[in-house]
Amino acid sequence: QRQVMGVTQSLIFLLSFQLLHLIKGSTVWLNENGYEDLVVAINPQVPEDANIILNTMNMIKNASNSLFEMTKHRFFFKSVKIIIPKTWKKNTNYSRVKTESYDQADVIIADYYMKHVDDPYTLLYEGCKMKGRYIHFTPNFLLNENLTNVYGEKGRVFVHEWTHFRWGVFDEYSRDVPFYVSEKATIEATSCPAGVTGIPVFQDCRGDICKPRSCRYDGQLYEKGCVFIPDIHQNISCSIMYMQYARPVVEFCDQHTHNSEAPNMQNKICNHKSTWEVIMESDDFHNSTVLNTSAPPSETTFRLLQAQERVICLVLDISGSMRMHNRMENLRTAAEKYLLDVIETGSWVGIVTFDSDATERAHLQQITDDEIRQKLVQLLPTIPSGLTNICAGIHKGLKVIANKMNTTYGSEIVLLTDGEDPGIPACFNLVKQSGTKIHTIALGTEADKKLEELSELTGGLKLSAPDRVVPSKLTEVFSAITSGNGDISEQSIQLESKELVVQHSAWMNTTVPVDKTVGNDTFFSIAWNLSQPFFFLRDPKGKEYGSSDFTIDNSNPYTARLRISGTAEVGDWQLYIKNVHPATQGISVTATSRPACYDVAPVIAAAHMNRANTAFNPVVVYAEVSQGFWPVLGATVTATIEKDNGTAVTLELLDNGAGADVMKNDGVYSRYFTSLQGTGRYSLKVKSHGRNATTRLSLKQNQASYNSGYRENGKIYMTASRPEFADEELQVQLGSFSRISTGSFVVNTGDPAPTYPPCKVTDLHARIENTTIVLSWTAPGGDFDNGKADHYIIKTSENLLDLWNNFDHATSVKCSNLIPKEAGREESFEIQPENKTENGTKIYFAIRAVDDNNLISEVSNIAQATWFLPPKAFAPLNHQGNTDGASTAVIVAVTALCVAVVCTIVNSTLYVFSKKKGR
Repeated sequence: QRQVMGVTQSLIFLLSFQLLHLIKGSTVWLNENGYEDLVVAINPQVPEDANIILNTMNMIKNASNSLFEMTKHRFFFKSVKIIIPKTWKKNTNYSRVKTESYDQADVIIADYYMKHVDDPYTLLYEGCKMKGRYIHFTPNFLLNENLTNVYGEKGRVFVHEWTHFRWGVFDEYSRDVPFYVSEKATIEATSCPAGVTGIPVFQDCRGDICKPRSCRYDGQLYEKGCVFIPDIHQNISCSIMYMQYARPVVEFCDQHTHNSEAPNMQNKICNHKSTWEVIMESDDFHNSTVLNTSAPPSETTFRLLQAQERVICLVLDISGSMRMHNRMENLRTAAEKYLLDVIETGSWVGIVTFDSDATERAHLQQITDDEIRQKLVQLLPTIPSGLTNICAGIHKGLKVIANKMNTTYGSEIVLLTDGEDPGIPACFNLVKQSGTKIHTIALGTEADKKLEELSELTGGLKLSAPDRVVPSKLTEVFSAITSGNGDISEQSIQLESKELVVQHSAWMNTTVPVDKTVGNDTFFSIAWNLSQPFFFLRDPKGKEYGSSDFTIDNSNPYTARLRISGTAEVGDWQLYIKNVHPATQGISVTATSRPACYDVAPVIAAAHMNRANTAFNPVVVYAEVSQGFWPVLGATVTATIEKDNGTAVTLELLDNGAGADVMKNDGVYSRYFTSLQGTGRYSLKVKSHGRNATTRLSLKQNQASYNSGYRENGKIYMTASRPEFADEELQVQLGSFSRISTGSFVVNTGDPAPTYPPCKVTDLHARIENTTIVLSWTAPGGDFDNGKADHYIIKTSENLLDLWNNFDHATSVKCSNLIPKEAGREESFEIQPENKTENGTKIYFAIRAVDDNNLISEVSNIAQATWFLPPKAFAPLNHQGNTDGASTAVIVAVTALCVAVVCTIVNSTLYVFSKKKGR
């Protein structure tokens, strides 16, 4: 009863939970079975080539037909927008973008920053049924027709990735475990459905020459590097999520054809459900019907949009409440930092202020040099007064933009306010029609609760900053509002943001690492709230910069800033600050930089929060750390979450494939957030850093499967080998690096925070050591992946689905002496089988954790232990794809008989010959 009440309270609590995050979601919507407003964006660094546009259009047209067929006449693509970079030539066929942008696109076309890598993939780091972030194709994939040989027809590849992206399903093949031992004690290919015919093959390469040979056994399965080569003609239909290149591929695996035994990500993450079952549970499925037509009712239409120069207007609240809590001083410092150090060169910027009315303080002007930046800073507000009229500010901001650009399409407004305005809904229609993104910043605890709806309507960022005596929090928020055009080489990157309350004569020392991917336009800023401290900066080579080297503006005497000329030295920059004021004061430090080279991707970090699609719908904090499109592994990532000047909660985010983290080593670091403190806005700050270590890059997950070859009429045809990379190519000596990313979310309910159970164990593994079964897993917590569980329940069965569907009635394993460890620690438990095991025996295990409130986790993934002794010699797969013991025995017997007959004939001949020769 306690558990049921807990679930009910959680659902009530989270019904009014609104998550506001830094990474934005898709705007695709379903209209009478057709997907509308799918956005494809081309990266600005891609060289202009009209064939990229043409081939993208053909791919999606073909995908529409394939999707319609594979979903049983239910879904197709109705309309698509393609964003052309501003770096490409102008064309009368291109319209101006509105709120669409590269960073919000559903599909992006960009290079990997590494040669010979063209794997299509979907960035999907939340759980089953959760939508992905984007689909990625390289220009070469779209232009090179030879890649059809290894990935299949491009329309099918798009359907494979769309299924990841839209419905949150996972691959049914496995690069890591391409074979497994089935319940019939035979080695099978990891496939869906089961029974795909083919043969295991190992590519034996010496230099540039590769020859296929039979796979050897390595323990219970085939040796590492052994791949499954399917027959080109199959008697069954393959799933699009298994081999999108196979023929025939006409369906998704459903509850009747799904291979629940296969050790793939779909079974692990979606609890052994088929892909079609997951699709059937989606909102799309419930909001659609089967169409009585043989083809999509309409062809896909395309609109070509071109990105323009950035146009942004600061719309700033100067009402009387801005006098409180140093708000006006902090606003001026943060906005100054934004104008001088963050906003990209070439952008058009204007400034509007509002109280009960609105005033244009700076018309739109293009930032071409530091002089323009300084002029804009001088026009920032300093004196607050009056009431709050947010709509007046928005009206004036749009007018400032339209006066210069003759349109508001594709522009942005940064709207900051600390007050309430019941008239906000009056301008909702205006902002929807404007084609302008509105980024909102809620300052303090009294900002209007409807403020974020302006961002929701336009696709803008939703940010908040608590009150502080120093401006670091507000500076972090402003620094997050960078261009969304995809050209990271132009963008400012936050390296450090830190604030402390420093006692008299105490020191605040900070190390800011500058790695080799950044270093241009590097700025250090120091802010204080009472009087100037003593400080100096030392670069990695020992050169020192004193306070006289910093700039302190008379209009803002509480901030000192220093710009490093040229490219900053790689290494640790040491900042030493001493509070010489007679009393305690707040001091903050910020550091930003831009990429060092146009063609070398910088390390970046992006923060994101969402609710997990599991019981209790917990909040999850994510941070994606990457260099270009390559995940960065081995970073230390911490998230600090703070509510409206409340107590800050710090979490270490992990990329270990356990707890909230769906996939290990994908560069996405995750953790459940269980310390909700009631209603209000919560600010999120994530710091990602690495210290003097080799950073290892990782290949992407959720890729289209690669066709290694096929068998036709008994003959094997191998395709070009998949590119392999030496360790040194996947290891980058970045030295030390540091990144700051920010976000916000809102809780709009007065209910108490729910009590959470332990999280599901997702990495349970079983292995056999002699006659002992060893289970291992990552310990969950008492509240999801925080704290410590009270005890475990371990169950076993010889039938996988029986264990999954009837966990409570399965055979229990005695584990009362197993004391749970802290969340994130490695657990291990040994089991001695009670009955004698025979060759071919398979035993399945699952585990649940229980906390001290008797709340129970979900059933873990299923682990299997197999006693299987393969033949010493290689036995090839027969035409059914299975090792046939009877057939092998017949072949061996016939071979032995033939050898005996030959030996008899030879011996008889030699005997006669020797008699004739007399010897």
